[in-house]
Amino acid sequence: MRTIRDLEGQLAGKRLLMRVDFNLPLDKATGEISNDLRIRMALPTIRFAREQGARVILMSHLGRPKGKRDEKLSLKKVADRLGELLGAEVAFAPDCIGPQAASAVAGLGDGDVLMLENTRFHAGDEANAPEMSAALAALADLYVNDAFGTAHRAHASTAGVAGCLPSAAGFLIEKEVQYLSRATSNPDHPYVAVMGGAKVSDKIKVIRNLLGKVDCMLIGGAMAYTFLKQQGVGVGNSLVEEDRLDVAAELLAEAGDKILLPLDHVCARQIEPEAESATFDDEVPDGWIGLDIGPRTTALFEEKIRGAALVTWNGPLGYFEIEKFGAGTEAVARAMADCGATTIVGGGETAEAVEELGLQDRISHISTGGGASLEFLAGEELPGIAALQ
Repeated sequence: MRTIRDLEGQLAGKRLLMRVDFNLPLDKATGEISNDLRIRMALPTIRFAREQGARVILMSHLGRPKGKRDEKLSLKKVADRLGELLGAEVAFAPDCIGPQAASAVAGLGDGDVLMLENTRFHAGDEANAPEMSAALAALADLYVNDAFGTAHRAHASTAGVAGCLPSAAGFLIEKEVQYLSRATSNPDHPYVAVMGGAKVSDKIKVIRNLLGKVDCMLIGGAMAYTFLKQQGVGVGNSLVEEDRLDVAAELLAEAGDKILLPLDHVCARQIEPEAESATFDDEVPDGWIGLDIGPRTTALFEEKIRGAALVTWNGPLGYFEIEKFGAGTEAVARAMADCGATTIVGGGETAEAVEELGLQDRISHISTGGGASLEFLAGEELPGIAALQ
C-alpha cells in the first residue's frame, strides 16, 4: 500500500484531495463539537502535505443527512476548529463538488488548506455513484485516504475516487493497518483478546477469526449472558440473544478452554443510576440484570492481561455509562495501561471509555474506527483500503 510518505518531493503545487474522518460528536443541546480527537488524529498527514507544498483539499461526512443539505451538519464549524488546531487559516467551500467547490480550489496557493462541505449532502457519496467520484476527482491531481473510520464503506469519497486518481494512504490509515495487522497476522504471544459490548451478533466474525490466534479470550458485557445461558447458567433478566444461542454453542465448542466468562456479576433490578445494586457469584437471580463483571472476574481478567505480550479489546465490560456499573471496564483499561504489552483498543465505546479515564497515552493504539476495526479484526477486506493497494 503506497502512503503519502512515498509522495515526498512530488507534492509541491499539486492539488491533493484528502478524505478525512471528521464525523465528530456534537452536543445535542448546542450543536457544538464535543470531542475533536478525530481532527487531532488527522493533523500529522495534513501538516506533512502542507510542508511539502501541496494544496490540501479536505473532504469528510458529518452525521447522517441522507443525501440532503442540513445546516446543522455543515462542516463549517469543523473547518474553524481545524484552523485553531492547525494554527493556520482553513478556507471553506459551501459544496463538495460543482462550481463553488472548483472556485474555492482555484483560489488555493501552495500549503493552503480547504475544507469541502459535507460529502453526504449528496446521495451519490453513499451510493458510490461514478459521477460523484468523477466530480470529486476533477478537483485534484492526487488522492490520499486518511479516514480509517469509513474505510469499511465503498463510498464515492473513499473507494470510488481512489479509482480515478493516483492514490495513497495517510499516516493514520498506515498506523491503523500496522497495529491491527499485529492482532491478526503472526501476533505476539501470550495473546489475550477482551470482548465486551451488548450483542454476540456484532462480534461473531471477530470472535471466530481471533479464536485460532489468541491464547485466551475474556468475554464480558451483556454479550456474556448469551454464552452463559447456553451453558445452563442462570442469567435472571440479563440481555440474551435467544436467536444466537446456537452460535454461542458453536463458538464455545471451537474455543475449547480459551474462552473465559464472568464468574460473578454486579446486578440491579433496573438500569438506572439510583437502582439498588448487588453482587452475585456464579448466577444472576431471577428479577436481576447483570450489568458489570464482579470482583472475582475482574481479578481474573487483570491477571490474564498482566501476563500478556499482546492485548486487543473491543467493547465495554459493563453498562459503563452509569458509574456504579463501570468498575470492570475501568479495571481492564487500567490493567492494559500498566501491563507493558502491546495494547490495541477498538474504536467506538471502548475508545470513549479509555479517553474518559485519561489513559489514551498509555495504550499502544486506539483505533479511530469502531466498525472498520471490527471488520479488519474479522479478517474482512475493507473497500477503502483495498482501493489503495
